[in-house]
Amino acid sequence: MINQFQKKILLLAVHAGEIMMKSGAEIYRVEDTIKRICNAGNITYVNVFATPTGIFVTMDEGSEDSEVFTYIRRIKGGNTDLSKIAAVNRFSREFTSTDLSVEEGMKILDDISARRKYPLVLRLLAAAVVAGAFCMLFGGMPQDAVIAMSAGLLCYGFSRLLDKFDINFFIHGFCCCFAASFIALVAQSIGIASQYSSIIIGVLMIFVPGVAITNSLRDFMSGDMVSGVARLAEAVMIAVSLAAGAGIMLKLWDAFGGALI
Repeated sequence: MINQFQKKILLLAVHAGEIMMKSGAEIYRVEDTIKRICNAGNITYVNVFATPTGIFVTMDEGSEDSEVFTYIRRIKGGNTDLSKIAAVNRFSREFTSTDLSVEEGMKILDDISARRKYPLVLRLLAAAVVAGAFCMLFGGMPQDAVIAMSAGLLCYGFSRLLDKFDINFFIHGFCCCFAASFIALVAQSIGIASQYSSIIIGVLMIFVPGVAITNSLRDFMSGDMVSGVARLAEAVMIAVSLAAGAGIMLKLWDAFGGALI
């Protein structure tokens, strides 16, 4: 029979896994963290199955007649936050190697979960630098890079505004790249940019789901096929939304007599 202490350990472990999953961690890392925390709480017989949308944990005493306890946690939303993943990793090592109590562990995890991202000003600056650098990398001139930096800053700020309205990821990516393409086309039409394509690509690279694609491949190589397919499908849909936003803006600009040089 599973006692109350073991249930608390299970809730602690699943909470740690949930933070990691919402922060973009690999499936095998999430499952391994949950198992380690459970084993540290004297839960020897535990099985974990994690997907990007849910965590399933079963545990028992290991005998044929023992009662099986199953816990399910639904995962909604999430983004990439490597600092939280690293923090939970440190916590799991600390919990398994010290006499940290469950209550103290839960407080630490709550603090990790409540951590705010980097300041918005710093993220806006980083978005501008990324957009300008990729614009130059794809053949843009210095003036194009300046426009790309400005567009990247504005579009990233716009994306954070969209986050407040809980808009799905497809519309989110579509709107951001639609706006970026409009800025690039206007800049070229009034003569302050030499080519719109490198500007659009520079801004688009801010929103490309590189981590999601990498994690999907790592899940595939680890044998987590369901999670690999799910994450790859999400990454492809995000890429399609970015391409659709830019492509539709280009078509509309051309249809309404825009000067595409």
